Amino acid sequence: MKQTILRTEDLKAYYVLDLHGTQKVVKAVNEVNLEIRENEVYGIAGESGCGKTTLLKTLFGAIEPPLRLMGGRVLYRANGDELDIISLGSEERRRLRWEFISYVPQGSMSVLNPVLQLKESYQDFLASHASGKTKAEAVEIAKQHTIKLGLPRNILEAYPHQLSGGMRQRVTIALATILKPRVIICDEPTTALDVVVQRGVVQLLKDVQRNLENTIVIVTHDMGVQANIADRVGIMYAGKLVEEALTETIFAAPFHPYTRYLIDSLPRFGDKTTRGSVPGSPPSLSNLPSGCPFHPRCPYALNICAEQMPELVNLALSHKVACWLVGEGVYGKAA
Repeated sequence: MKQTILRTEDLKAYYVLDLHGTQKVVKAVNEVNLEIRENEVYGIAGESGCGKTTLLKTLFGAIEPPLRLMGGRVLYRANGDELDIISLGSEERRRLRWEFISYVPQGSMSVLNPVLQLKESYQDFLASHASGKTKAEAVEIAKQHTIKLGLPRNILEAYPHQLSGGMRQRVTIALATILKPRVIICDEPTTALDVVVQRGVVQLLKDVQRNLENTIVIVTHDMGVQANIADRVGIMYAGKLVEEALTETIFAAPFHPYTRYLIDSLPRFGDKTTRGSVPGSPPSLSNLPSGCPFHPRCPYALNICAEQMPELVNLALSHKVACWLVGEGVYGKAA
């Protein structure tokens, strides 16, 4: 069994908004417990608005108003010690970021300065996180790194606007991995890219993970991308983890009805029938329904589903689910 490199304990991260004197609390991450291992790709999937991006921000320690940590810890195993990134001082957190953890945000233009050549962005990054390098040394390190990842030899001479969206995303991934971090956090790295370009970006992430033998945590609502890259997948709904399993297991035998809907919506070769989708709309994270938050949309809901949230329990080896239809709760087996 591989060692755990990242875990969370009852993690709760809420947006606390003051709207005309009335406080509104958005429960974006609501008691999430994760254990992510060394040298694996862990995928997080779910509809837009389920809390995926907020979870990634919290894993990276980016807790800034109006986002607040309401409870729990985010623990990284670095150099034999477990460090809670939330409780670290700003300097310690900065050192842990990028040297041990890197972040690939949604949209490359939030990282790359549009008025600088790429080599200058790389120089600035290395000056901040790998002190003692001259500009010439920084450019050479960047050049060798991008060539190793299969990018064009002259890519660093370009400005961001001269590149396609897919190439900019590859450059961003190269920047995030230049210091060989142990954990890479990716937020929707294939968003707004066509399927051919998506495949290139996913392949680059696979190559990086294989070469560095590090851990990648990747968020995407696209279950097809998860099937291609993830070793394990966690399904989020309304701020909670509702199912987790090995990728082949979750695609072959999903337990939670929500997971089944996500997988059944995928197109299949040769199948021209209309694909179904999840009925209804996701709940407001500031006004969650009682019990299991999926019960208003679930055609299989039981009475207990509207009354009590089921625990995330182990049903089989490496397969967890929070559902009264299949899980063991306080009242025993529901179905």
